[in-house]
Amino acid sequence: MSFIVDFEPVGRRGEFSEDDTLLECARQLSVDLVSICGGAGSCERCKVQVIAGEVSELSFDEQFVLTENEVAQGYRLACRTYPLSDVKLHVPPESLTTPQRTQVEGLNVSVEVDPILVGVDVSLTPPTLESPKSDSMNLFSVLAEKGFQPSSIDYQVMKELPEVIRSNDWQINTAVRGEEVVAVGAPGTRWLGFAADIGTTKIAGYLMDLATGELLASKGMMNPQISYGEDVVSRIVIANKSLPDRDRLQAMLIEAINSTAVELCKEAGVSIDQVVEAVIVGNTAIHHLFVGLPVKQLGLAPYTAVEDQAIDIKGRELGLTFSPGAYVHLLPNIAGYVGADHVAMLLATRIADSHDTVLAIDIGTNTEICLTHEGKMTSVSCASGPAFEGAHIKHGMRAAPGAIEYVRLDNGKLEVQTIGGEPPVGICGSGILDVIAQLRKNEILEHSGKMVEHPQVRQNGTIKEFVLAERNGLEPITISQKDVRELQLAKGAIRLGIEALLENAGIDKDKLDHVIIAGAFGTFINVESAITIGMLPELPLERFSQVGNAAGTGARLALLSRRERAKASEIAARDGYIELAKVPRFNLRFAQATYM
Repeated sequence: MSFIVDFEPVGRRGEFSEDDTLLECARQLSVDLVSICGGAGSCERCKVQVIAGEVSELSFDEQFVLTENEVAQGYRLACRTYPLSDVKLHVPPESLTTPQRTQVEGLNVSVEVDPILVGVDVSLTPPTLESPKSDSMNLFSVLAEKGFQPSSIDYQVMKELPEVIRSNDWQINTAVRGEEVVAVGAPGTRWLGFAADIGTTKIAGYLMDLATGELLASKGMMNPQISYGEDVVSRIVIANKSLPDRDRLQAMLIEAINSTAVELCKEAGVSIDQVVEAVIVGNTAIHHLFVGLPVKQLGLAPYTAVEDQAIDIKGRELGLTFSPGAYVHLLPNIAGYVGADHVAMLLATRIADSHDTVLAIDIGTNTEICLTHEGKMTSVSCASGPAFEGAHIKHGMRAAPGAIEYVRLDNGKLEVQTIGGEPPVGICGSGILDVIAQLRKNEILEHSGKMVEHPQVRQNGTIKEFVLAERNGLEPITISQKDVRELQLAKGAIRLGIEALLENAGIDKDKLDHVIIAGAFGTFINVESAITIGMLPELPLERFSQVGNAAGTGARLALLSRRERAKASEIAARDGYIELAKVPRFNLRFAQATYM
């Protein structure tokens, strides 16, 4: 008997016998699980988490190496576990030998450094019997002489204040945030800020010097929530099952942010206690899950947020391990499916200040698009789905070594390029876009997306497939008719979103002066391919620019500047929003938008 084994977030799946261990399945799919012991069950490194389906009972070896908590969460050793049904597995990052490509780079936007928090060196006068001034009043009076007027000290900071003052011989540095003292340290302490863009699929984190604006370190990682669903709707459903389920989704994000911040501090040679301010952005659902807000209403029309204004909350209330008095600032949301990450992207691209007609597209599992025309900004959200991440594609995978990312077909000669120049093991989003564009150019795909007969097209049962790469001992990597349909749905949603914004403004695509493409996927796509399949408007290539993780850039700007935070709130208030599902003749229009 055989079953489908699905490895996420790697995006690799295949059919295997009940006699194959999960490690053997991973090897055949080129999922690079760590297996130092060669599958003997002794190194404990090939851990996977069973998300759905049935597997064999816990083995003797696993009873010794897995904790009760790991067993309760479905963790197993891949080398000792067999599928008993179709199964879906989550592969933790530490179980992979090669990291997946994430996107942290973005626009280089200059900003005057003016953070909400300022570090102030102070010299205190020790109290005497004649003047037994309290430590807090002693500090407040010296700060007042320097032009600062704090009226309170964070409770946790207050508890450590006496020791810090006396151990540093009454010479300290104070982190002042408006009317509150949020941290104290030795003279010259370097106070740091942390910014993060939490995407549906990936997280980008940045460590910044708040005084100079210097980027000290940055890092990308996969969003661990992906094991509970590739899109936000799936996670909303999970969160609505019970409060423990919602808490679990929140804990995943908190743990990811904590670990990212610790790694960045280690790389920069600083302490996590120096992080006294953070800015976090994400879509509305991610935003709500991060701070522990209900998301049920986001899944029900009219899809309203609990809070759409900017939020400031103590990091410790969320379980974040920054400096005890650190605040987390979350930028405002615009609508149920247009969140703070979109606001951050608009902030970074500066289109709110543009006098041109500009289209800004942040492509991802959920794609947000904004059109600014004659000073008016309007946005729309498109459920483009996970196809751009390689999901629901037969040989699809995320951007990792061995993924086909570039395809050309010229006079029957096929050329493919993989990430890292590795032997091909699958195809990622940019490669999928490329191959479908090439098939369309070479008339192997009709306008409707139907695949026609061709020497490199084979019949696999009832499904036509275009062969991309042959592999010794394994089935070839192909793009099937079903794969084409998956991408048509994704690109159709984006195409319809663009059309809806242009029609709402009463202009034609030729009026667009500039098209900005943001996001991890948008960084690596070939714009010409996206135009060929009808995903992007047919315009001269010089009107397009790919700006990387603009949302992450916006988060950093808000971290370093009070003015940028105010501008973000202004953008959210100015931005209009149209619901794509309310577009007249939506179903017909969407079907038309899928054509190439």
